[in-house]
Amino acid sequence: MITQTEAGGVPVLLAPTTGPTHAGLAFRVGFADEPLARRGITHLTEHLALHSMGVTDYHYNGATGVEFTYFHMQGDEDKIVGFLNGVCASLRDLPMRRLAVEKDVLQAEASGRSPAVAEPMALWRHGARDYGTPAYPEWGLPAITEDELRAWVARYFTRENAVLWVAGDAVPAGLELDLPSGVRHPTPAPSSALPVTPAFFPGSSGLVVWDAMTPRGAKSAIFADVLERVMFRELRQEAGLSYTVQTDYQPIGRDGALVTAVADGLPENQGAVLGGMVDVLAALRAGRVDPADVAAVVTKRVEQFRHAESVGARLPGQALNLLLGRPVEDIEQVIGQSRAVTAADVAEAAAGAWQSGLLMSPVHPEHLGFAAAPSRSETAVHGYAHTSLEEPGHHLIVARGGVSLVQDENVATVRYADCVIARAWPDGARQLVGADGIVVRVEPTLFADGQRAIGAIDAATGPVRVFQPPRAADDIPKPQPRAKRAAAAVPVGGNRALSIFFLVVLWPAVLFFGAIGALLVISLFVDTEDLGATIVALVFCLGVAVAGAFGIRASMRRLRAARA
Repeated sequence: MITQTEAGGVPVLLAPTTGPTHAGLAFRVGFADEPLARRGITHLTEHLALHSMGVTDYHYNGATGVEFTYFHMQGDEDKIVGFLNGVCASLRDLPMRRLAVEKDVLQAEASGRSPAVAEPMALWRHGARDYGTPAYPEWGLPAITEDELRAWVARYFTRENAVLWVAGDAVPAGLELDLPSGVRHPTPAPSSALPVTPAFFPGSSGLVVWDAMTPRGAKSAIFADVLERVMFRELRQEAGLSYTVQTDYQPIGRDGALVTAVADGLPENQGAVLGGMVDVLAALRAGRVDPADVAAVVTKRVEQFRHAESVGARLPGQALNLLLGRPVEDIEQVIGQSRAVTAADVAEAAAGAWQSGLLMSPVHPEHLGFAAAPSRSETAVHGYAHTSLEEPGHHLIVARGGVSLVQDENVATVRYADCVIARAWPDGARQLVGADGIVVRVEPTLFADGQRAIGAIDAATGPVRVFQPPRAADDIPKPQPRAKRAAAAVPVGGNRALSIFFLVVLWPAVLFFGAIGALLVISLFVDTEDLGATIVALVFCLGVAVAGAFGIRASMRRLRAARA
């Protein structure tokens, strides 16, 4: 049974356990709270706070998530006290001498991390803010200063914004949790970059991913598990279309949740995988829910709850709920909520989830009721146009209010008021990201009067500008106009006029010497008096004809290359 108390002004959840004692200190701050221009500041704080722990003979760890950051320790009570008190002391006085080193450590960590299969979903659903921010790399690390770190800690790493859980017999004696005073911070409201749902965007080959925002609770969680059970049966066991079929239920904020479904498949089967997933969703929301599936899911969940209660594994989730302002739930209450869910409840949850659905698929599903998610801007800004030095029809427009990149019918616009980061390279390159996720990449070497554009952009994006390391000279693009690119692809002497000239000359020559060669072949059987001279002439004529044929072929290839 979970009981509530406090330590050092921090609320504490305590529960007995049959396993080893463990404890965790959590704060209500995560990636969703970070502006993209300072993406990584919470993770950096966590690393610096743990540095003072050094190398120990006991297990401890820290983690930064979308909404929470926590420090966890398993071991004897005196070691737990030393660890948690040490973390709090470190948060009050971060080892700033380690700032540059820890930034390098985080960048090395990121380089070895494989992106999650569903990571693009957050970007397309939310854009480049709040719950979409975790889909981006930690681009803000180079710009984070000591003062910004101290201000971040003072705002979020306080006792009012913290909770402690302890799986053990009692709160360990000597636990001080000396944290500064502050306020509780609610989770950010999830933004949306989708004007219409259900929506889709094209994804990488091999995966179909669907997710939906749903109300938080047992109905949505059981819907997610039933969805996985039915998809596994339909797509893997019966149809043999997928190997990996799985779903996930993830709470979002105080009252929301995200249900995600993933199915893989061979390239030739992706249309069938998509159709199979959509058919399962359609059946569930239409009410074709087998009560046996619901009963099996509920039974499994109850077993998991019972086991988690015995080892204290429910504590972290309940502690995070407390940080969100939700009540701590008794185990019997949680089990009762699951057992009360019916097949009709699952159908209702499926119908509601469909309305907010987002699909990532290599196969376009417009005919299945999904609208295309916006991948470009509706309008361009009005300002000074910098013509592309490569493509005359393309241009960069820089105005007082923003910047647009126009490439034929494709328009990407980032308005300065909505710009969440402006990455800046020493050679002048800039990358602007709007809150909706639209990106404008500016390479001044590729546009007429490009440096003038950079000056105007820098003057408007100072607060969100993040300087990047220098690029190698070979990485800085140089303009290659289409005519020059085409000429470079054609062999020397392969211009269009010369190719036409060769065709005009070679076709008659091939026909003439080919005809002479044919007559000489006939003469070999009719007139054998001067056989040697006839053979020599025949070889010459055939040689000229064959060489001419190769010349015609090469000229035709040059003409096709010139037209491209």
